[in-house]
Amino acid sequence: MILQMFKKTKVLNLERSYRAPIDTVWRAWTEPDMLRQWWGPEKTFVPECDVDLRVGGALHIVMEAGPEMGKYQGTRWPMSGTFTHIERPTRLTYDARSWTEGEEEGTTIHHTNDITLTGNDGSTTVRMHITISRIGPKAKMAAFGMKWGYKAQLGKLEKLLSDQA
Repeated sequence: MILQMFKKTKVLNLERSYRAPIDTVWRAWTEPDMLRQWWGPEKTFVPECDVDLRVGGALHIVMEAGPEMGKYQGTRWPMSGTFTHIERPTRLTYDARSWTEGEEEGTTIHHTNDITLTGNDGSTTVRMHITISRIGPKAKMAAFGMKWGYKAQLGKLEKLLSDQA
């Protein structure tokens, strides 16, 4: 049953609006110091974040489970990608792979993330279109949970942006 449900989630579409200007939201997506503050679900933090913001440039973010995650504390989930499309400040696309550190061969998920920002009177709408193209044999549950993870981090982005206001 879980595999049947997953088949319906190979393409994820999310949308969220923020009370923040488009330039601020763009910086939150593209500046390492800001990305570190909101990337990943609750109870995780980002010890590594590198952004080479140009087509062909690399994106590398490592999420790590904090103490609140109990037995998972210290588990690291890297994501490495390459920017394929950049239109400042409205669109950002990258091909990426995510995995559990130390288990890369079986846990890697390949995905393309297309982020579109639309500004309107000091507010910004973020639309994410994620296409999952390949899932390692030990990553099916992680891939199934990606939508929840993205929703959680978009909530953290809202808190960061409201703190910036």
